[in-house]
Amino acid sequence: MQYIKYLFVGVFFGIVLVKSEAVSWYRIFEMFQFQSFHMYGIIGSAVSLGAIGVWILKKIGAKNMEGKTIVLPAKEKSFARYLLGGTIFGLGWALAGACPGPMYILLGTGAFSVGIVLLAAIAGTFVYGLLKTKLPH
Repeated sequence: MQYIKYLFVGVFFGIVLVKSEAVSWYRIFEMFQFQSFHMYGIIGSAVSLGAIGVWILKKIGAKNMEGKTIVLPAKEKSFARYLLGGTIFGLGWALAGACPGPMYILLGTGAFSVGIVLLAAIAGTFVYGLLKTKLPH
């Protein structure tokens, strides 16, 4: 019962994503075709607000739910791994028309065909879990 507030925040966030058309396959297609600024504006706003949020968290010494100070890990120095991971993520996003978070929202809006994509994402996560110890990190 103590986590009900997170459910409400998630539902609210889902409504915002649907109303802003951030989960729209058409908007995602436009973005990957460089035909519209809509999605780039949403992503840019999110990155900017995230950077400001992290700065505020560091400035005030925020604590987590257990009362421990939030410590952010140091940045990784390897650019190649981010380039490869981002490319794979972007290709999956372009092919599926949805990134992982909005898949649940699309399922909730009645786009049941995204269930196939969701199952494939879960299978990919499972395979990663099996291969994690053999992959360079």
